[in-house]
Amino acid sequence: MDSLRVAELERRLGHRFRDPPAADHERLAFVGDAALALVVAEHITATDPTAPVGVLTPRRAELVAGARLARWALELELPELLRLGRGEDQAGGRARESILATALEAVLGALYCEGGLGAVRAVIGRLAAW
Repeated sequence: MDSLRVAELERRLGHRFRDPPAADHERLAFVGDAALALVVAEHITATDPTAPVGVLTPRRAELVAGARLARWALELELPELLRLGRGEDQAGGRARESILATALEAVLGALYCEGGLGAVRAVIGRLAAW
């Protein structure tokens, strides 16, 4: 990974990684997905404390949908940092919604592992403009 690009990502995130993520991205995405769901659940329950779960659940689903995560990944310019196989890259993998969403979740997982839920809250708050 190009260190200048990583430094720029860190600037956009507002977090400097002690060890830029080179670990198991699938595991980081798993953790990031859970952290994202919790941060979103906290936000929507705080902004509408009387809403029933039947209203909150679709709101949360909308905020963690792949299309939104892919947009956020583009805002962070994650596609240029992706390591893809040659075939996937040539097939347009850097623009594929599922790949972008998973990449964002992996970044959120790394943020959680290093900075805790507060770091994830801060980044999601900026991306979602809360």
